[in-house]
Amino acid sequence: MKVVIIGPAYPLRGGLATYNERLARAFREAGDEVRLVTFSLQYPDFLFPGQTQFSTEPGPADLDIEVSINSVNPWTWWRVGNKLRREKPDLVIFRFWLPFMGPALGTIARAIRRNRHTRVVAITDNVIPHEKRPGDRPLTRYFLSACHGFVTMSRSVLADLRRLHFKQPALYKPHPLYDNFGPLKPKPEARQALGLDPAFGYLLFFGFIRAYKGLDILLEAFADPRLVALPVKLIVAGEYYEDAAPYEALIQQHNLESRLIRATDFIPNEQVVDYFCSADMVVQPYKNATQSGVSQIAYHFERPMLVTDVGGLAELIPDGEVGYVVPPQPKSIADALVDFYEHQREAEFTAGVWARKKDFSWTEMVKALKEVAQL
Repeated sequence: MKVVIIGPAYPLRGGLATYNERLARAFREAGDEVRLVTFSLQYPDFLFPGQTQFSTEPGPADLDIEVSINSVNPWTWWRVGNKLRREKPDLVIFRFWLPFMGPALGTIARAIRRNRHTRVVAITDNVIPHEKRPGDRPLTRYFLSACHGFVTMSRSVLADLRRLHFKQPALYKPHPLYDNFGPLKPKPEARQALGLDPAFGYLLFFGFIRAYKGLDILLEAFADPRLVALPVKLIVAGEYYEDAAPYEALIQQHNLESRLIRATDFIPNEQVVDYFCSADMVVQPYKNATQSGVSQIAYHFERPMLVTDVGGLAELIPDGEVGYVVPPQPKSIADALVDFYEHQREAEFTAGVWARKKDFSWTEMVKALKEVAQL
């Protein structure tokens, strides 16, 4: 089968690119011929608050990646769409995560479908965005109405599709493991690699820092006197995607500086293992979410998790089995963190993570995409 995946990929960086590249390898392992088509320009500057959209690491030599879509240049949309229409791949998979991408991806999808052969399926991270803007709904509808079917990675997004009255076939399939960051590493070795003091325990907040991810809630929780009394530090590993000043104010207000390890630049792939394997637990204090790739990195590295009861996060993190599911409130988070350390629950939760991680396979995602495409 000839498969094309359209979405972020190298030379772009970040979780979406990492996912799409891993998905391409999964299709190839299944015996399919696969190509990635990605962006020459993904975001204009007003939509990208980070330092750079592009990777500084070597590209994946094993993948066929075409860099050809400019998100604000309609000529490239028509050119890519008409090229794929003529090529007649059996399956085109779009990665859809932001209404802004609706015009580009929707135009490409419509051009492809004119060949009456190719099946067009979307992996929909969100259909209602975390951070809403005027025009979101018509832009989203323009793209979604061009698809034959959908795969969602949370039940909440599947419900959103139905609330928006999209009747195409749709399946829920959990986000597969991010198993591309290498094997597990012993905790002492990982901590040594980061220069961490072995006398302390460490919690990890990982990923781009945006308002909806709730780092402010976690900082408030970490100021709880019960946690101050414990030999525990918080690692904040990820690039600011908004103004850092409010977070710095909280750090100063609660005198947290000496209890934080800050790595607020983009974390290269080869360092991800050290951050996760250094942590006693990964904390995701999100204010809203659909699903999270951070959870699947934590599953791969067999780390307990604390997540908030929003969106689809709780679907993947059984409370009391692999970690905690709590309301997005400082006291609730602090209560769980205190319980984790006072009752020494790391080994118990790690065993639960190990038992659950086999449920999140790339083979199952490939099967779901083919099923919803009716291939």
